[in-house]
Amino acid sequence: MKSALLLSAAFGALLFAAPAFAADNPEPAPDAAAEVEAVVVIGQGQSRQVQVLNEESIASQVAGTSALKAIDKLPGVSFQSADPFGAYEWSTSLSIRGFNQNQLGFTRDGVPLGDMSYGNHNGLHISRAIASENIGKVELAQGAGGLGTASTSNLGGTLQFYSRDPSEVMGGQLNLTGGSSAMHRVFGRFETGAIDQLGGLRAFVSVADQKTDKWKGGSEQKQRQYDAKAVLPLGEGSVTGFYTRSERREQDYQDMSFDMIKRLGRDWDNFVPAWNKAVGVAAVMNNPNNYTSGLLDLASGYWTGVGTNPYAAFGVANPDDAYYAGAGIRDDDLYGATLALPFGDRVDFKATAYQHKNKGQGLWGTPYQVSPGYGAAGSTAAPLSIRTTEYSIDRGGVIADLTVDLGTHKIGVGFWTENNHFDQARRFYAETLTGPSRDWLDFQSNPFRTQWQYAFTTETRTAHIEDTWTVTDALKINFGFKAIKVDNDVETIAGNALTGSIRSKDNFLPQVGVVYAFDGGLELFGGYTENMAAFVSAATAGPFGSQSQTIVDYVADTVQPETSKTWEGGARYRTDRFQGVAALYHVTFDNRLLAYANGSPIQGNPAVLSNVGSVETKGVEVAGEFRLTEAWSLYGAYTYNDSKYQDDVVTLDGTVSARTAGKTVVNSPKNILKAEIRFEQAGFFAKLGVNHTGERWYTYENIGGKVDGYTVADLTVGYRFQNEGWGKGLEIQANVTNLFDEDYISTIGSGGFVNRDAAGTTMTLLPAPPRQGFVTIKKAF
Repeated sequence: MKSALLLSAAFGALLFAAPAFAADNPEPAPDAAAEVEAVVVIGQGQSRQVQVLNEESIASQVAGTSALKAIDKLPGVSFQSADPFGAYEWSTSLSIRGFNQNQLGFTRDGVPLGDMSYGNHNGLHISRAIASENIGKVELAQGAGGLGTASTSNLGGTLQFYSRDPSEVMGGQLNLTGGSSAMHRVFGRFETGAIDQLGGLRAFVSVADQKTDKWKGGSEQKQRQYDAKAVLPLGEGSVTGFYTRSERREQDYQDMSFDMIKRLGRDWDNFVPAWNKAVGVAAVMNNPNNYTSGLLDLASGYWTGVGTNPYAAFGVANPDDAYYAGAGIRDDDLYGATLALPFGDRVDFKATAYQHKNKGQGLWGTPYQVSPGYGAAGSTAAPLSIRTTEYSIDRGGVIADLTVDLGTHKIGVGFWTENNHFDQARRFYAETLTGPSRDWLDFQSNPFRTQWQYAFTTETRTAHIEDTWTVTDALKINFGFKAIKVDNDVETIAGNALTGSIRSKDNFLPQVGVVYAFDGGLELFGGYTENMAAFVSAATAGPFGSQSQTIVDYVADTVQPETSKTWEGGARYRTDRFQGVAALYHVTFDNRLLAYANGSPIQGNPAVLSNVGSVETKGVEVAGEFRLTEAWSLYGAYTYNDSKYQDDVVTLDGTVSARTAGKTVVNSPKNILKAEIRFEQAGFFAKLGVNHTGERWYTYENIGGKVDGYTVADLTVGYRFQNEGWGKGLEIQANVTNLFDEDYISTIGSGGFVNRDAAGTTMTLLPAPPRQGFVTIKKAF
């Protein structure tokens, strides 16, 4: 009943709003999305479906919330996470028009962030790339990004994050946040203002420090982040530089299955800090001969159903119900510098150079590998160990664009080049019987075993050319293409020998679009785009993830990269009080490669790479915001998305290994409905947002694995002091997430997707956090 009432309210809000966004300027303009003072604005004049979210919308979230959660209100977007901030990287799940997170493109100030997958081989998550308080705007293109977007994974849409510029005036900002699960966050930013003695140079530096207990289980999640940015005017141009340092430490939540939730409850988690339980389970698993014959399966260590289950003494039914702990450890340094120069009134040049270094480890306490010496007389070794997946990224590149205005034609050309050195390893570290001897929220050293280690070199080269033709004042046409070449090389340091190179190449990926503006604020748009995704260079994904030379050779000689063809079109309409968009789209996704899970996530078995043929997606997006009065506004968005596999999965010998033809694509809800009502007057502000997401699948064959839809609401209330004394620049904001305490499954696919799961035993679900509350005090100086 609760969900039904909320859904009715959201639907009513959508209908009442009409497909419209608020705008202060009723005149269409190509750059309106960057200028209109609205929380959400559309890309007026664009031939693609584009929206921009401004910093006000991001600031209204709980402090430290990922910008990915903020864009969840936009049409076509489905976002989930197992924490209230949308920042816990193992759990973040983003789907846009049926494309999952690693099939989208992401940039920060033009710098590529890679595919933003958890085991990222070519970038980093936005929550590490910049503190949320420093984000100025986010631009989403649901169907296809611009030709110059620095990405080789964007089969689907692109997200571009832009940082706030330093202020012209010296000052600062101090924000303090506290709330549920002992969460506390401190954010401070200092502005130099424009320094006349240095040619008008202005800069800011900031620090953010956050720590919170997990909402269930033991231990914590924490991050410290340093940001800096400087802008130096050069006549009509400028030089801009930025630096970000992130130190992230996250204790994991346990991946769950439907069976586990039924047996153990949604609040179940790993054992930490109960070391004796973890050791007890591992001891049972690794000593099957201590029990009656037939009690434990000798291969898996699972109880066979004979006699009394020995794992029951520790509150579990098998060794995968809980481990001691898991964690994600990441350190990142990201640098960027941009030169923007006009040459006269008709030529603009822009170039960005960047560098990114990353060190990371993913930890799991595994009973599948004992510490050396376990079981020997007098040994203090534990019947478990710490298993890591270790990452090291060192990449750098240059992006350059030149635009020439020839009157009715505006020609743009550009290129992107990047060299990426990525090292990945699987290692094991010893633990002691009597208690943990290591810090499970820090980098591990002195391994006793390296299972495998590979060094990858990826060279990316892209170029594009585009002409925007203003045929008349009302009609504008853009057409162009980009070329991509990506070479992936592998070197074996330890493990199964892998050698060779895989190339992804396409010299002609066209993009064509048209916009026609009518009098009265109506605008029609449409476009067609082709894209290609380069093969992944990693030991846990893509062709190298098989860790099989045979498969690597087969892919290099036979398999084509994934490609997409996107058609979209629609209408925009704006007046003084509302602005809206409605769009239709059709996407054909060919040569689709998927790796499906092989065993429980902790076992670390190589994923099985399969070609699942083609996918066809079609859908509708409508969204709008209506300004009821100067104080009240109403927003709504609805998406219908139908993504289906077109082919069965067939092995090389003709065997059908998965009957997927006609089945719904995993993690792609058909119906998504968003509604939001906002109030702001005399310093008071409030926002109530409601999100309904329809059912989703985590099985390719849609046999078992259906996750029910959910409706969840978030509330923001606050006050900005208006006086000139002590209260100047002071603001108090309170947030409540999951306002009505909805009990639902948030993330699916955390442990991978599978062909079928009729028994509900696949560990790939993460329950959503319960209702939580937070208060932030902000003071500008």
